[in-house]
Amino acid sequence: MLIYILRRIASAVSVVIVTLVASFGLFFIAPTDPAGTICGQRCTPERYADISASLNLDEPVVEQVGGYLKGLVVGRTFHSGGTAIDCDAPCLGYSYTLGQPVTKLIGQALPITVSIVLGGAVVYLIVGILAGVIAARRRGTYVDRLMVGTSLGINAVPYFVLALLVSLYATFLPHAAYHPLLENPLTWAGGLLAAWLTLGLANAASYTRYSRASMIETLGEDYIRTARAKGISERRVVYRHGLRAAITPIATIFGVDLAIQLTGAIFTEAMFGLPGLGVLTLRAFNQYDLPVLMAGVLVGSVVLVVMNLLVDILYTILDPRVRLG
Repeated sequence: MLIYILRRIASAVSVVIVTLVASFGLFFIAPTDPAGTICGQRCTPERYADISASLNLDEPVVEQVGGYLKGLVVGRTFHSGGTAIDCDAPCLGYSYTLGQPVTKLIGQALPITVSIVLGGAVVYLIVGILAGVIAARRRGTYVDRLMVGTSLGINAVPYFVLALLVSLYATFLPHAAYHPLLENPLTWAGGLLAAWLTLGLANAASYTRYSRASMIETLGEDYIRTARAKGISERRVVYRHGLRAAITPIATIFGVDLAIQLTGAIFTEAMFGLPGLGVLTLRAFNQYDLPVLMAGVLVGSVVLVVMNLLVDILYTILDPRVRLG
């Protein structure tokens, strides 16, 4: 088990490093002028020189990449308007457009995105899995047809349309806004409730079908029939024996979905006016803020790799039939 985990961690780190180097080449070593792009149209020679020196654009490519990697470990120093600005590790760069270290910008936006995604995940996991199990237990009945039909109907509606309808017509919900969790948990939850319900409703439809299909397959296994023949209660057979095995493929889907939502919650953030990571990255794209874009790619790759690693480990815990090779 330990060797497997160490091997997966080494593989994950290598993927992140390759992604980082490739992204750095795409944004900073491309046949364009990164300093001029970051500085903008009204760029003074002094500001242009500060950006070029801070990004080490006059040095060889290897040293540029090495400087960026070094900043992640020990920090870097940037210059803006003749002022030296220290960026503590892990330093993801400096936004000359917004005049702040990128790490600070990411640190302000990431909690908002994480709060939206995790709150929505709680909604669609509970609703989707419970509905799928109920539909599987009543396969072929009107309850099964109602749940499958409802899930197909919700999935037929584009997500941005659903988010727009909720933001416009769900006036009974609290106004969408972000308040730090530690300041007031109730205010934090109330400001994110509309986003949670929208994200949860949209994804619960898919998880209802996933859970139903997995439970139907699991309930037909020999060990389930054996458990019933021993006189074990139906509730225990379904929820303790059947659900544990049925939830294994759902955990794989959930891990990937969660990573994608953390890096792509831009529709939810934009519709409800929540300044999360997606809105920050989109603004950086419109403003040609390359350091922020680079940080967004790095954060997204780390999230995807870590979630896949956790899913691989969780797989062996949920399903004892899985053996590590």
